[in-house]
Amino acid sequence: GKIADAALEKLIRAHFDLRPYGILQMLDLIHPMYQRTAAYGHFGRKPVTVKGKNGDYTAFSWEKTDKAAELKAAAKGL
Repeated sequence: GKIADAALEKLIRAHFDLRPYGILQMLDLIHPMYQRTAAYGHFGRKPVTVKGKNGDYTAFSWEKTDKAAELKAAAKGL
C-alpha cells in the first residue's frame, strides 16, 4: 500500500486504545444492543443515539468515522 505496515501499526497504536477496556469505552459496548443489531446486519448502518434504561448510548458506534481526519493528517507526516 501507500503506507508501510509498520507505520500503519504505529498510527493505529497512537490513536486507538486497543486494550479490552479501551475498546469497550471507544465503541460504547457496555450497553446491550442485541435486538438492534439482529436485523439487517451489524455493518453499513449509521451510528444513532438511543435512549436506554440506564442512559443514552450510541448504537452501531463502530461505524463512526470521527478519527479519519486525524489519522489522515498524522499519516501525511510519515
